Amino acid sequence: MLQTLIPLAVDALANAALIFFVAVGLTLVFSVLNILNVAHGSFYSIGAYVAASVGLFVVSAGLPAWLTFPALLLSAIFVAVLFGPLIENTLIRWTYGKSEAVQVLVTFALFLILEDLQRMVFGVDSLYEDTPMSLLGITDLGGIVYLNYQLLLIVLAVVVLVGLRLFIRNSRMGKLLAAVVADREVSQAMGINTNRIFMIAFTLGIFLSALGGALATPTSGVAPGLGADTTVLAFAVAAIGGLGQVEGAAVAAIIVALAKVLAIYFAPALDAVAPYLVMLIVLLWRPYGLFGSNTSRKI
Repeated sequence: MLQTLIPLAVDALANAALIFFVAVGLTLVFSVLNILNVAHGSFYSIGAYVAASVGLFVVSAGLPAWLTFPALLLSAIFVAVLFGPLIENTLIRWTYGKSEAVQVLVTFALFLILEDLQRMVFGVDSLYEDTPMSLLGITDLGGIVYLNYQLLLIVLAVVVLVGLRLFIRNSRMGKLLAAVVADREVSQAMGINTNRIFMIAFTLGIFLSALGGALATPTSGVAPGLGADTTVLAFAVAAIGGLGQVEGAAVAAIIVALAKVLAIYFAPALDAVAPYLVMLIVLLWRPYGLFGSNTSRKI
């Protein structure tokens, strides 16, 4: 029994880690900017494409294979720095104060643009670069084989979760973010540069999404359409956990990943719909998500 349950749990946690990165980025952006960014999943796929391309270059150029590890992080940073300030200072900033319908339509248009941009730059072929996963190898414990890369993903997700919480609670920038979330108008009256806070939060959200995509490439590669699938899944996770809730995103990611893994193992026909069945059940029970409420939003 354990030889079945433990690998299932590891698979679920590793998948949850990747889902968490993109979902927590989405919920962070919503918390601070109060915008549901439909294009958020595109940065996941762009991060994956950049990481795979850089990894393939490192291998083809005969460079040390260990360079593929920092390439994953640097790819996410590159995507965030390239797109974050540019998009927030132009397109996203224009939507502040406008209706939710306008914000959704604008970010959906951005999603379509980014999807076409990916096809223009990276083509329509799938990319796969598994050097980081191969280098870490496997661990055999009691006859159960684990991919060390999967264990690394779980550890990284925990580090990001704890790091985000410490950043928000203890750092000056984190306290400024929390102040803007609590009351934007009062924050502006106190002299806080909310435009700068919005730009930093949006860029951080993009970084987290792109990091999830970069870390996913060694296990699953990247192909056209990944951005759309990721966006829908990220919204499901954010809705289950409660929009604006960092811990909610973590718990919801585990629930969704566990549902997907159980469906794959025991009911493959339900693989694609399992996360959304979970979302439906949770929202029927708690319309504001597991950690959300209709009176307050906190990060």
